[in-house]
Amino acid sequence: MADEILEVDLLAFEQGGAEQQRAVVDGLMRSLATGFVYGTHDVSADLVDEAYALLEQFFTLPQETKARFVAPGTHGQTGYTGLLVETAASADVADWKEMLNWARDVAPGHPLRTRYPHRYHDQVLPDAAVPGIAKVLNEFHDAIADLQRRILRIIAVGIGCHVDFFEKMLVDGSTLSRAIHYPAMESAPDAPHVWAGEHADINLITALPRATARGLEVKLKDEGRWIDAVAPDDGAIINTGLMLEIITNGVITPGIHRVVADPDQAGDRYSVVQFCHPTPWTILSPVATCVTPQHPQRFAPIAAADALDLVLYEINLIEEARTS
Repeated sequence: MADEILEVDLLAFEQGGAEQQRAVVDGLMRSLATGFVYGTHDVSADLVDEAYALLEQFFTLPQETKARFVAPGTHGQTGYTGLLVETAASADVADWKEMLNWARDVAPGHPLRTRYPHRYHDQVLPDAAVPGIAKVLNEFHDAIADLQRRILRIIAVGIGCHVDFFEKMLVDGSTLSRAIHYPAMESAPDAPHVWAGEHADINLITALPRATARGLEVKLKDEGRWIDAVAPDDGAIINTGLMLEIITNGVITPGIHRVVADPDQAGDRYSVVQFCHPTPWTILSPVATCVTPQHPQRFAPIAAADALDLVLYEINLIEEARTS
């Protein structure tokens, strides 16, 4: 059914026979009609738990301490971002959330870093305030990046490409991890803020291993109805982004979602999401397998860097262009 988020087993694709692999590909592609799929995996639950514990320590620090880890000029791509800054592209008011962002460092002399200095930064992580957090968060980033790479192998097969289609564009890509603290809604100012307004992600795919409370909702495209999305205990939520829509010529559309407070569950919410990006110089263009006489090419080629910069502007993360 097009209104159901299905669960697929990553290990069945990697370790199973041809029939099992076909079943996983079929299930994933059917589920992505919603823009979402649940994936079971082998990422360490202890690592996820440890990351959440350290992040909660950070977000409960005094505001003046957290503000020491703001990274000016990085457009929210590393360091701390405070409350009421990021705004969904379709929203009029800012999201009621604060964030800690990080990625993997690229060597200073790497051509990606010299060509895209606003995309690759020295990482700003709060080890001085929460000792040991950088090591754990970097391990978490690597584990989820590998999970996303493996999921994209299944997607590659599903769109008729070689299983390795996405591999090279992911090497040193600007994949970003983001820890998000959604404070209790009763603490929000008078404006009608939500935790995170309706939006689609810009990247290829996003992974969310789990959150500490409900709140993530998926918009069913045909009906406009919202349904809950909750990661399985041994799995992750995967959603599709705008870059994947371009590559697949709209065969796979981006998952539309929001985060709203569950009226039956008071208090804060913590989540960690990871946005899988290709290298900025990747040219996003529809693949031949997704262009047919019945489904002609919809998208003109665009560099991944340009697509991301436009969205960062639209969501209020370009410092020089912020509306507030």
